[in-house]
Amino acid sequence: MNIEISKQEQADQQRVAIFKALADANRLRIIRVLYQAQREMTCSEVGAQLNISKSTVSYHFKALRLVGLTNTRREAQTKYLSLQLATFNRFLPGFLATL
Repeated sequence: MNIEISKQEQADQQRVAIFKALADANRLRIIRVLYQAQREMTCSEVGAQLNISKSTVSYHFKALRLVGLTNTRREAQTKYLSLQLATFNRFLPGFLATL
């Protein structure tokens, strides 16, 4: 039973971290852009669509990646970003459809 409580506590901690990450307008906008694009995008592409700097996008992507909402794939000097749909489906079912 303690193992089950521990799993529930871990899931709750994950939810808290996700909600903290989503409590930023730029991060919500980034998620919206990625969801609407339905493909990997570079920091530059996201920044251009949102009119924010590449470094700002990179900063926000790190926060989103750390809580499991996005994936980052590096190819040479370029980082490709995408949504981690499994996390959304597990912790925020239906959320992406509201964007």
